[in-house]
Amino acid sequence: MVSPVYIRPLLALLVMAAIIGIAAVVLRNGSHESAPVPSVNQQLPHNIDVALKKARFSEIQDGLVVWELVAERVDYDKRGDTAYLTAIRMEFPHTGSHGTVTVTADSGEYSSAAKTVRLNGHVHVVTEDGASFKTSSIVYTGVTAQFSTAEPVTFRQQRLQLTAVGMDLGVKNQRARFYSSVDAAIVLQ
Repeated sequence: MVSPVYIRPLLALLVMAAIIGIAAVVLRNGSHESAPVPSVNQQLPHNIDVALKKARFSEIQDGLVVWELVAERVDYDKRGDTAYLTAIRMEFPHTGSHGTVTVTADSGEYSSAAKTVRLNGHVHVVTEDGASFKTSSIVYTGVTAQFSTAEPVTFRQQRLQLTAVGMDLGVKNQRARFYSSVDAAIVLQ
């Protein structure tokens, strides 16, 4: 049996060891300074109320999706009811006898009040059956379900390639009407 003379110093030694151990753990784990979180101090332009990343818009009529638009960045102005879009992909689902239509563009503007989507920069319209339209800007009007542009357009489907200035393209019937004279060519592959 241990003499009572040794119990007190032994107990004091154990308490000191425990205190030193706890202090070492706290210092080791608690001394890591967390990296400062960069503050998001970017000021939005005065006309922008909300800025979003990876936003999705859609129009629904009679319970069916008419189109769906995904943008990498959206700046929304409530006063003007306008969303300014960046890196856009817009899809029109299969309707009746016509397949899907996919549109991509660098930037654009969406007005829910006017039901229009204005697309700019490397606009590329592709139909499910392989027709392809390229232009620098185009406007989709929801009331008429139609794309319109007054810019030069290049159309390509299989071996046929044509260019014109200005075009209307109906989404539902997928018919294109070109404004100017058309320069057509059969591309040999």
